[in-house]
Amino acid sequence: MPDSTTADSGERPHHFTPLRVVPGADLTTAERETIIDLCSRAFEEDYRPYLAQMQDPVHVLAYQADTLASHALWVTRWLQQGDGPLLRCAYVEGMVTAPAWQRRGLGSAVMRRLAAEIGDYDLGALCTGSPGYYARLGWELWRGPLYARTATGLEPCDEEGVMILRLTHTPALDLDGPLSVEWRPLEVW
Repeated sequence: MPDSTTADSGERPHHFTPLRVVPGADLTTAERETIIDLCSRAFEEDYRPYLAQMQDPVHVLAYQADTLASHALWVTRWLQQGDGPLLRCAYVEGMVTAPAWQRRGLGSAVMRRLAAEIGDYDLGALCTGSPGYYARLGWELWRGPLYARTATGLEPCDEEGVMILRLTHTPALDLDGPLSVEWRPLEVW
């Protein structure tokens, strides 16, 4: 799923309300539908099947008044560099900011809060068409070859824009080395 980020000023949004971190299982039906609506509009396709495939997502929600203005979530995935150990990864999905709230720092605030929440993981990862946006928040572009781990072995992926966020438990990584993730339907990365 492509992301829907644009560069923003990093300034504190007007009428800023506290961000909420909510496990997917604790979302109300109305909250889930609002997330699906915001993401579907941003990605210009139905986000419902993407959200349905995610196991135990945790959402970061930013509201302006009573309107969902920005959203991101993470799920646990397992990345592996070469034949090294599996790394427990907080994989970011569904990062969007409503057009009316873009370029005001709200998306950056959501991503900073998400980074603060995933500190017990080995690393963070995401796939984006806007690497510059995430680079200024500390994310690094993966330069090496990418693979999907399947029942029959490694399958090469031609994905671009995979980025990682080093955390306290992140081991030494070679950004030019091979990186794999478990296969999943719809979008591998």
